[in-house]
Amino acid sequence: MSAVLARQAQVLADTRRWLERAVIGLNLCPFAKSVYVKNQVHLVVDFSTESETLLNTLEAELRALVQADPAHRDTTLLILPEALSDFLDFNDFLGQADEVLARLDLDGELQIASFHPQFQFAGTQPDEISNFTNRGPYPTLHLLREASIDRAVEVFPEADMIYERNIETLERLGHEGWAALDVEAHRTPS
Repeated sequence: MSAVLARQAQVLADTRRWLERAVIGLNLCPFAKSVYVKNQVHLVVDFSTESETLLNTLEAELRALVQADPAHRDTTLLILPEALSDFLDFNDFLGQADEVLARLDLDGELQIASFHPQFQFAGTQPDEISNFTNRGPYPTLHLLREASIDRAVEVFPEADMIYERNIETLERLGHEGWAALDVEAHRTPS
């Protein structure tokens, strides 16, 4: 297997492990399990490091998602393992990502959520456990359908309480418990 394919396989394995153990396993997103078990989550790895290339990939994935049948592809995770390792750079890039969404006139149809290994909510310290609700193994853009969110919220009437419940879950788990989940990025085996 080539080094690139091995790296891609590792990135995908790390992302799936994080989804299964943290996002679904801790029920951080009560909507994730159903689309994941139905294989409706499309995972894309982009090893680019240049913003322009990343934005082109984002545009292609937004277009593909909006054109895809939701029964086959309900959501997309665009994983950027080699880019935007600094959270502030990533946060700045999110503004550009939202501009692409607006330029494609997909605001209100799709939205972009984000995950990052160094994610930090405004007004928090970097090591606060609340930040881990949005920490993934790699910088990741989650492309979501607004209609899917609306349907999920109808089924889960207390959707506005998810954030608070997630913080409570992580506070009970603590840093040691999070580390035990083993949901960080791993090195590609040699």
